Amino acid sequence: QGKIRAIGVSNFSRSQLAEASQYGRIDSLQPPYSLFWRQVEQDAMPFCVEHNISIIAYSSLAQGLLTGKFAPEHKFEAGDHRSKNKLFNGDNYQRAQQALAQLRPIAERHQCTLAQLSLTWLMSQAQSNAIAGFRNSAQAIDNAQAVEVKLSADELQDIDQIGRLVTDHLDDNPVMWDL
Repeated sequence: QGKIRAIGVSNFSRSQLAEASQYGRIDSLQPPYSLFWRQVEQDAMPFCVEHNISIIAYSSLAQGLLTGKFAPEHKFEAGDHRSKNKLFNGDNYQRAQQALAQLRPIAERHQCTLAQLSLTWLMSQAQSNAIAGFRNSAQAIDNAQAVEVKLSADELQDIDQIGRLVTDHLDDNPVMWDL
């Protein structure tokens, strides 16, 4: 009766999107997606591009990892949900730290933060928008200023390759938690 303006789904695979599309137009998909967590690119993103479905990424700063605020030796307390996140453990965490070290000079060249650089890369991806978490107004403003960062195609490609230092070593499981 015209009371549904838009339909959005979260954490759907390509096959789930295809099935749901049989019952109505899907307008948005909300998956975990960041420079360091990119499973959506292999599965659902091509379907989204083909069917003009917006991707509204959550965990776009990889639970804060892409802010660069966690030192290489940082250990989370058992109660912190990041202690079970694959990106914050073992070799994945060390690779992430190495990737962040390579991203820092690019951010410095653009006089932006690692968070802004990461969000700019994400928003340059097909059909993609970002939900960026923040704990205070300064972080919210900082994240919003990512739209002012202008990266060349070559820089976007370089950032993409740096991110793959992490993502190419992850398993195919779309769940980022070791539970």
